[in-house]
Amino acid sequence: MTDRTTHSIAHFAAPFVLGGLEGQLPAGDYDIDHDEEVIEGMSRLAWRRVATFIHLPARAVKNPTTSQLVAIDYLELETALKRDRENAA
Repeated sequence: MTDRTTHSIAHFAAPFVLGGLEGQLPAGDYDIDHDEEVIEGMSRLAWRRVATFIHLPARAVKNPTTSQLVAIDYLELETALKRDRENAA
């Protein structure tokens, strides 16, 4: 089976919370990786997301002493981003 990883950046204007992560995360830009696999048997190329990861800490942190790649729920991330946009408006 063929796999790929796509990359995006999630911007949060305010502190936010994601399930499975302890406490509140600060506002900022976060690198996000999506692991995907090809869906076999399709007449055209299609991909299915199998995992989503957030890079901690945020991109703006200078010289972090530790860095983590943490698995998160994609739908929770989308909900948190939507909530952040609505609160900023």
